[in-house]
Amino acid sequence: MANSRMMRRPIAAALVVALGLVAAACSNGAGGSPFPSGTSRPPTSTASVVDTPPTPLPPLDPNQDPVVQVVKRVQPAVVNVVTNLFQQTAFGQQQERGVGTGFIVRSDGTIVTNFHVVEGAQHITVIVGAPPNVKRFPARVIGGDQGADLAVLKINATGLPPVALGDSNRLELGERVVALGYALALQGGPTVTSGIVSALNRVVRANDPNFHTRTYNHVIQTDAAINPGNSGGPLVDLAGRVVGINTAGAQQAENIGFAIAIDAAKQTIQEAISHPSAPVAFLGVTTQDVTTDLQFQFNLPVDHGAFVVSVAPGGPAQTAGVRNGDIIVSFDGKPVKTSDDLGNLIQRDKPGDRATVGVVLSNGTRKTFTVTLAVRPLPVSTP
Repeated sequence: MANSRMMRRPIAAALVVALGLVAAACSNGAGGSPFPSGTSRPPTSTASVVDTPPTPLPPLDPNQDPVVQVVKRVQPAVVNVVTNLFQQTAFGQQQERGVGTGFIVRSDGTIVTNFHVVEGAQHITVIVGAPPNVKRFPARVIGGDQGADLAVLKINATGLPPVALGDSNRLELGERVVALGYALALQGGPTVTSGIVSALNRVVRANDPNFHTRTYNHVIQTDAAINPGNSGGPLVDLAGRVVGINTAGAQQAENIGFAIAIDAAKQTIQEAISHPSAPVAFLGVTTQDVTTDLQFQFNLPVDHGAFVVSVAPGGPAQTAGVRNGDIIVSFDGKPVKTSDDLGNLIQRDKPGDRATVGVVLSNGTRKTFTVTLAVRPLPVSTP
């Protein structure tokens, strides 16, 4: 439950690499590939779990620009990931909007992105398609690896266009690659950049927007521009297969970007698809314990309960009438002394259940609201 432990993130999610922290390149594990750049490669070992277009992929037309052809092949699978979250500032909690990228790996609405793109979100929206055929879907995290900065999302959709996963261990230095993503949250569809593989098997440390420092192994370095908002988007080869997940850009240099090698992410993706996290009930509030200090600071009429710092826009609590500054003192008739009490009580219910929420207003008035619980977007304890 995100109570007094608030997340921080700028508008467009991206990792920033300090060049002084970039380790020397490890030995090149790519080996000699029998498949020249721009040609189809054999299906990966994820074919039984992750959708792939027919293999081999249709060959590129030698009379047309290869990058243009790859973009046409991959772009329908690239999605915009938008989050609602709250940022702690000197002026208190302020609502923020996070923007990142993801890509469809199964036609049933399974999407891969970076964990830091959705971390701390109270609501996740995936935007599919390009104007004028744009569709918006609520999403939840069904799996991933926070330490590896990988999240697997699920939306309620079918018949979506997936992109194939390639073999990053067959990449070669100098091989041409294309990065797609919603850079800088610009309107009108994803941004496309192209370049080459500049280095393989890098080890980098990067600061994410939540002020976490992560260490990434088996990282692809590319000179294809990776900017804020690109996080979670695909880095693809000239066969149109994902070889990396765009993750970081370097502020102190030009033409240096980093992507998580797709081979390092395949097992996590497979596990999330095979064993997705079950839906968990969600009230849609961020709270903190009512303490003596908090009671004095806000002149609260009670000395216990879960103080509502913020409500998720359009969430069950806001829809029912709960507002910032209310104090939740009961849930389904059971007393709430702390934020943890509230979280534990919510977790006993299921999405779609109706529950009563007893609150005390700042003026001491007591009210009871009836809410219909929704699906929690993240596999973290957010009530």
